[in-house]
Amino acid sequence: MFEALGDRLQNVFDDLSRQGRLTEEDINVAMRQVRLALIAADVDFKVVKSFVKRVRERSIGDEVMRNISPSQQVVKIVHDELVAVLGEPGRLQLGVQHPTVIMMVGLQGSGKTTTSGKLALQLRRKGSRPLLVAADVYRPAAVNQLITVGKQLDIPVYEEGTSADPRDICANGVEFAKQNGHTVVILDTAGRLNIDEMKMDEIRDIKARVDPIETLLVVDAMTGQTAVGVARDFDNAVDITGLIMTKVDGDARGGAAISVREVTGVPIKYLGVGEKLDALQEFHPDRLANRILGMGDVLTLVERAQLELDQEESERAGKRLMDGDFDLEDFLSQMQQIKKLGSIGSIMSMMPGMNQMMKDVDMNEAEGGMKRIEAIIQSMTPFERRNPKLLKASRKRRIAKGAGTTVQEVNGLLRQFREMQGMMKKLTRGKGRGLKNLMRNLGI
Repeated sequence: MFEALGDRLQNVFDDLSRQGRLTEEDINVAMRQVRLALIAADVDFKVVKSFVKRVRERSIGDEVMRNISPSQQVVKIVHDELVAVLGEPGRLQLGVQHPTVIMMVGLQGSGKTTTSGKLALQLRRKGSRPLLVAADVYRPAAVNQLITVGKQLDIPVYEEGTSADPRDICANGVEFAKQNGHTVVILDTAGRLNIDEMKMDEIRDIKARVDPIETLLVVDAMTGQTAVGVARDFDNAVDITGLIMTKVDGDARGGAAISVREVTGVPIKYLGVGEKLDALQEFHPDRLANRILGMGDVLTLVERAQLELDQEESERAGKRLMDGDFDLEDFLSQMQQIKKLGSIGSIMSMMPGMNQMMKDVDMNEAEGGMKRIEAIIQSMTPFERRNPKLLKASRKRRIAKGAGTTVQEVNGLLRQFREMQGMMKKLTRGKGRGLKNLMRNLGI
């Protein structure tokens, strides 16, 4: 979502780095470019004005002018101010109530029902016993949608159909949770087409009856500054305690995420980063600032790997790789593990310094290449994967046909695999002496 903004800011920093020691005029030129970059990213104008003013004041001070690398110091100032604008990370107040009641609100189309399921999954992974409550009785199929999400996640859903009063459904759902040992109740209330006073009264009534500790507004990042206005209006009406921004992985310019905390004072607590039910991340302003400035987000990548990857399988495959004894079965297994972390683009975006390299890579082509490799290996029998030397012309034709590709591509994969095997055997020959020699030559 922040690629265009990140690219513009990086160009500004590149220009500064070529100046050597900076003058006040250099800073003024850079700040004009930063202002244009933020406005183009749909950041609220008042936020842009105050942000640029603070960065400029710090940048023309002694901390930059006397610094050995002033351009890097400006980058740090921009980073620090971005973190300040994005606000402190919002954390759910769990354990204060028994059960903890979380009310989800938002406009129709923001992804509220699916996000309710994503949040339930997040909390279950942290040891909670969540219950979803289907209180959206107005939108066609909303109740059934939440039931379907619950089944996919194996999380129970309390529902009374579409004819009951949402106030009663929420109150009864909380009572059901108490009786059945659920520690968290997530109320999926009706989405609004706009800020409708009658339905706002309904939300207020639900709050009065069940006293939720959290009232979370789900907003669509694709709506830009409209999302900031929606957050302000909902907060004025029902005192929201936090935001969940959805579709952050889309083509939105990112201004809403940067503006919303400073404009409304309401913290962002989660980011929806994809359509899958596990694609919900806790909001960390420092990590988001790192990604905007092209510094990557290694911590999030590590957390995702710890959550998604089979550690025993990774260790086993790593040992076989270091022993020079891995085969196409191992290769396929590792590819499937990597896919759990997300797309190639999303993985690369979390790695420091990769934003520049990504400009030279067609991500669609890279994803297509991964799929072709996977299809080729899956078209082999387990015996062939473990013994690729046995693949002669007739077998290759069968594999190519099964994978919907050509014999040439099958040969290309096998050639690359043999080269990789040979390289690893050289590195690990003599109980790792080859690898140690390589590292010593590289100065590691």
